[in-house]
Amino acid sequence: MERREFISRILKRTGITVGAGAAVTAGLVGYYQPRRELYSPENSVVGGSEMMPVGKRCIVVGGGLAGISAALELAGKGACVSLVESSGSLGGKLTGWDIEALGERMPVEHGFHGFFDQYYNLNEMFASAGIKDDVFDASPGYPVLFRQRPAETYGQTPKVFPFNILSVVGQSRSLDIASFLRNYRGLLPVVSMFGYEYGKTFLDYDGIDFMEYCRKGEILPAFVDTVLHPFADATMNRMEVLSAAEAIRYFHFYFMGSPEGLSFNITNRDCMTALINPLEAKLRELGVTVLSGHRALSLRVEGDRVAGVVVQGAGSSGETFHVNAEDVQNAGWTSIVSREGVPVLVKREGGGYLAFDARCTHMGCPVVPDESDGFFCPCHAGRFSGNGDVLGGPPPAPLVKLSVKSGDGVLVLHSSEGGGGTAEQLLECDYCVMATDVRGTRQIVANSSLASPDFEKSVADLGEADPYAVYRLWLEGPIDSASFPFYTVSGYTYTDSISLYSAFQEPYVSWAAKTGGCVVELHAYAIAPEDMRPEEEIKASMIAEMHHMFPETEGARVLHELFMIQSNFTRWAPGEHAGRPGVETPFPNLFLAGDWVRVEAPVFLMEAAAFTGRMSANAIFRQEGVEQVPLPIVPMDGIFA
Repeated sequence: MERREFISRILKRTGITVGAGAAVTAGLVGYYQPRRELYSPENSVVGGSEMMPVGKRCIVVGGGLAGISAALELAGKGACVSLVESSGSLGGKLTGWDIEALGERMPVEHGFHGFFDQYYNLNEMFASAGIKDDVFDASPGYPVLFRQRPAETYGQTPKVFPFNILSVVGQSRSLDIASFLRNYRGLLPVVSMFGYEYGKTFLDYDGIDFMEYCRKGEILPAFVDTVLHPFADATMNRMEVLSAAEAIRYFHFYFMGSPEGLSFNITNRDCMTALINPLEAKLRELGVTVLSGHRALSLRVEGDRVAGVVVQGAGSSGETFHVNAEDVQNAGWTSIVSREGVPVLVKREGGGYLAFDARCTHMGCPVVPDESDGFFCPCHAGRFSGNGDVLGGPPPAPLVKLSVKSGDGVLVLHSSEGGGGTAEQLLECDYCVMATDVRGTRQIVANSSLASPDFEKSVADLGEADPYAVYRLWLEGPIDSASFPFYTVSGYTYTDSISLYSAFQEPYVSWAAKTGGCVVELHAYAIAPEDMRPEEEIKASMIAEMHHMFPETEGARVLHELFMIQSNFTRWAPGEHAGRPGVETPFPNLFLAGDWVRVEAPVFLMEAAAFTGRMSANAIFRQEGVEQVPLPIVPMDGIFA
């Protein structure tokens, strides 16, 4: 529909004449239209030298988007950068790996990713690595599948306020202006979301969850069910445990305060091929030492500065763990967390014990016993034999076997030097950027003697959201009724989105053309504790939900499947924001980066990771008198702030 015709229909629907509508539109465009800004913190400095002093050593811990972002900026200005990543590959939640499926090698990853136009810093990072637009395709729309009523599809919404929000109402079968006007009390909290203002919003609303905000505000239930609930779930936090302030910031960033509308892109190749491999190549081109497969254990502090990072290779080496003998089952393997906070597997055998370090050699996720007396990594479907050998999936090395000594009711588990890893080494540094996820940051800080109780508590209090599940299915037949590559889903117990990889990403497009089948992925964003079930029950429920959404799949045979449950997204619970650590720390040369870091800027998820990575580099540049990197953002405040 032409924009003029669309606006005319909206104005007629709301009772505004075309002439008056033109005047109103001009005023709104001139004054209220959101505009891209540059983030300028109070301590920012304009100008400075172009390059870092020669020989400045910077260690970046964590090879996800935050760490890559920081390393690129630091190396680009001449710093000597080492990037430490425990996994065998970079990328964090964008990383991927190959699996054997139906006689072919196929790439898989953590789940579907959408790349929005307002990911300014992330998109600039991609461009700096020479990543071309041809790896992206624009999503044709934003459809939502509802359990109890027909699907609704939101197309490319106008970028002009208020027609962006009116277009959502106009495209919905269950929403209309008259209902909003009748429920005028429930309209006020929606309008207040357009008044996002960092300090005031978090002061007023961080203490309640988003569901309570909607309920107390009497927001129109149809608007909650149609818009707020399904889109809020994409924070990977359930509305019932999501801070209302974080939710308001989320909607400000993605829609209500964004100049870019609701458009997003998807990669037509797997993320490793399209994005992460070019980024790693750029890092190496800039001289970054990439230490993948190396685990950062702790920070070495001298005085008030971080002198270095203690690092070891993949797998444990020369580590000692302690567990209580009474906690070990009499039969089979026992999964247990040692006193040192490391997961281990222990089994009684004869008069003694067998034990393994239970950290998967892929990304350090805890492995668990499976029904075949072997072990399984539920995060990325890695499989090990009862001897710890790799049977399948992405793990590059066997589990590390531990020797066991018992005495006084305590088992002492020890890995020999060189047993699966390399000896510890100290990487000295002038600056350090911690860009690991929540779990990794907590472990490293807990293992370090920092003598900074407030900072250590702020890190220890960080949390992870409820577990999420990714279920990829190779089906023998097509899904003819699916006309979009990606659907948001609302009203089901588990499934929150469904992606048809055979409709947009190679090699799945070619596989579907060759076989007549399709590849779909069901994603449960956050599984409530009361809904946690054994894996087979969750899988059966998700398949039943797929059958309800697309009935033709009921007769399609599953040719291959990959199921993963993970827990590594940031928790955004009520009341936690003020206590989060920021980019700067009590140590003048230690900085933090990641989507979990407290920042004033309206950023979220992948963009928050790239943004805070740049922020940490800027903090180092500021100390060295180097010109800082501009940080583009959506408007700091909502249009009604």
